Amino acid sequence: MKPTQSPRLRALLGLLLAAFLPAAALAATQPNIILVMPDDVGYGDYASLGNPIMRTPAVDAFKKESLLFTQFHVSPTCAPTRSALMSGRHEFKNGVTHTILERERMALSTYTLPQMLKSVGYTSGIFGKWHLGDEAAYRPESRGFDEVYIHGGGGIGQTFPGSCGDAPGNTNINPTLWHNGKFEKTTGYCTDLFFGQALKWIDAKRTAKQPFFAYIPLNAAHGPHVLPEEYYRHYLGKPGVTEGLAKFLGMIENVDTNFGALLAKIKEWGLADNTLVIYLGSDNGGTAGRSIFNAGMKGGKGTTYQGGTRVPVFFRWPAGGIPAGAECSALSAHLDLFPTLAELTGAKLSPAVQQQVEGRSLLPLLKNPQSPWADRTLVHHVGRWAKGKAADSKYDKCAIQNSRFTLVNNAELYDLQADPGETTNVIAQHPAVVAQLRAAYDQWWTAVQPMLVNENVTGIPKINPFQELYYKQFGGSPTPEALRRMDPNSAPGAGNAEAKQKRKAKAAK
Repeated sequence: MKPTQSPRLRALLGLLLAAFLPAAALAATQPNIILVMPDDVGYGDYASLGNPIMRTPAVDAFKKESLLFTQFHVSPTCAPTRSALMSGRHEFKNGVTHTILERERMALSTYTLPQMLKSVGYTSGIFGKWHLGDEAAYRPESRGFDEVYIHGGGGIGQTFPGSCGDAPGNTNINPTLWHNGKFEKTTGYCTDLFFGQALKWIDAKRTAKQPFFAYIPLNAAHGPHVLPEEYYRHYLGKPGVTEGLAKFLGMIENVDTNFGALLAKIKEWGLADNTLVIYLGSDNGGTAGRSIFNAGMKGGKGTTYQGGTRVPVFFRWPAGGIPAGAECSALSAHLDLFPTLAELTGAKLSPAVQQQVEGRSLLPLLKNPQSPWADRTLVHHVGRWAKGKAADSKYDKCAIQNSRFTLVNNAELYDLQADPGETTNVIAQHPAVVAQLRAAYDQWWTAVQPMLVNENVTGIPKINPFQELYYKQFGGSPTPEALRRMDPNSAPGAGNAEAKQKRKAKAAK
């Protein structure tokens, strides 16, 4: 008969073994991490979540293999969500209150997700849309990423006043992309290129046996909706589908196709079992697809109703014991991913970073979706006020919610359990709830005011940094029309009365 060890002795032996294991051996227990996030896709834009015409077979199959969070929230627009993911805190505390006008730039004091992962031996790559600052100090290569393959601004080919804008004349087909410090002119469709480069990088990392974080935040299905016709023609002619909507749906389906190819490849490489794959359904609420199906929700992108912030997120990690095909209804959010990955990878956060991170680790729920989960409040705010108007915008497109109620614009209260579609304002029936939510919101608003570091930026560049870098590399110069678009005085809310009058006159014609 074999001698048996007491549980206490086994625990002691385990601690002693861990103390003497080399760092490389400990790293072998850490999962690889892949985070895929489309842009401008709604909760209702997936077939397995109710859409009657959308084709998303890869996500639908992934749903059966993963844990779906059904009450997961992001920000009402794109750059804010990205900053919350990168920091574990509300976007306003990173200075991100807009998607342009220097207010999309993530504060340089922010300690980022890839910096945290680097502290425990990970290498990180980004493939797609960054949208947290295009100037050198703000770009992902300065914020912890080792591999960078991105476009500029908030959309391929878009130009905005100030520092936010992409390479000149760019388009989703054959785009010019920023790759590790220089531009590359590519051949192909943007989503195919982003996934393709991510797979090349993952292949190199698996060979090196280094744990990796592959962040694939796509520009699709954000406008402009430019893509090869074969990707969308099968949606033409369906009830209620215009050509523009068909292109939007085709962009989503192409994301799904690429996602399926990625999953197949990591399985072929033997990486699937110890890779945490997170598919975050969108960076904000629904857009063009809402006309077909909005999952019973009110509102969409740019609003603080549930349709503007609630998105699906799926987690799969077979070796980590995440239950397949399960659902979790705990109130959760984008700012929870940072602390979740910190706990999961064993990262030690300094007191300063602990102070920064306000999200909660989802690890207990990933192990058991029914784990106790204390109620909480989440604040949603669109921001996007005119320059100098932060103090006057406290209740402009805002909401604060707990797991049952949401107080919208300080004037509408909805009981989400009884009325998930937010059809009936019950503010008069629940004065105690309203008082509690208002007090919490007042406290939050006061706390964020000193952290709005991008509200009065000076020294704004006259040429978008990406355009300036492009011309330095390839020659040429911006056209007068491009310079006009980059002029901060032409921006909405810039305070230029003459420019405002010209815009009004043009709109009246």
